[in-house]
Amino acid sequence: MTDRRRFLAASLAATAAATLPRDTHASPTKPAGRLRPRVVSTWDFGVAANKAAWQILGKGGSVLDAVEAGARVPEADPNNHSVGRAGYPDRDGRLTLDASIMDGNGDCGAVAAIEHIAHPISVARRVMEKTPHVLLVGDGALQFALEQDFPKEDLLTPESEQAWKEWLKKSEYKPSANSENKTYGAGKPGGAGNHDTLGLLAVDAQGRLAGACTTSGMAWKLHGRVGDSPIIGAGLYVDNEVGGATSTGVGEEVIRTAGSFLVVELMRQGRSPQQACEEAVKRIMRRRMKMDKDLQVGFLALSRAGEVGAYAIQKGFTYAVCDAGKQDTLFDSVSAL
Repeated sequence: MTDRRRFLAASLAATAAATLPRDTHASPTKPAGRLRPRVVSTWDFGVAANKAAWQILGKGGSVLDAVEAGARVPEADPNNHSVGRAGYPDRDGRLTLDASIMDGNGDCGAVAAIEHIAHPISVARRVMEKTPHVLLVGDGALQFALEQDFPKEDLLTPESEQAWKEWLKKSEYKPSANSENKTYGAGKPGGAGNHDTLGLLAVDAQGRLAGACTTSGMAWKLHGRVGDSPIIGAGLYVDNEVGGATSTGVGEEVIRTAGSFLVVELMRQGRSPQQACEEAVKRIMRRRMKMDKDLQVGFLALSRAGEVGAYAIQKGFTYAVCDAGKQDTLFDSVSAL
């Protein structure tokens, strides 16, 4: 009986050890140590967002506070034409913003097509915490924000307005891959650049996760168009049992596959964050047999243990990683093409 007990104890110990994250050197995929805090986000402008999030997370603060603080950085950046107050408007010259926030317990909030509010991510959090709803849109979202004492502002900058007037000369809508990432999304006024997202994911030392997503959407879009960013399960999904995922690129394609939810569920089935991102992208590609050569979709994922994965259709998708070792690390995603 004693030998049997020793055998069972040894077997259980071996099984437990096999399921723990390995203690490796820091890398874009695996963190050093076990359940160490980590922040990841999309694109070059994610570096500054990560730093702001780390100011909170690195001191043991709330993971939800961290992702909100990180998302507010590009929202306020006058040089970022993909997110926030400096975003490019729709074809009617109106700047509308989308955002979502979610924690690993399933609590979430979002706003879509909101105007005149500089920090939609903070309004999204109020929706989560102050209402029984998940998503508020348009005038209703603005009404709620004003009731919550957010200031009403004219957000359209002179530079963005001038870019819109240049676009009106031809009124051509031709999205191009990764144009959102040229000089913080400056792109070319005549094209459909600046149509991307800050997606940010964070995990703390206890394995608790949260995520945030914010964007001004596709430049020169039809008024009222909403992409994947404020749609829980499309642009953002987080689960404390598994990890989180966020997306970038053409939101319509992400919505059609419930992309971020798909990535997390693939992780739940045993795939690594990298494998899950690759499968989600390839599923979109299989469905788009006559895919536009400029179509870009990418996913970024973070596991509960701090493992990172990223994959995109086209080359050029970058993502930023931040932990106790370094706060300004930038990587190029693996791509299918």
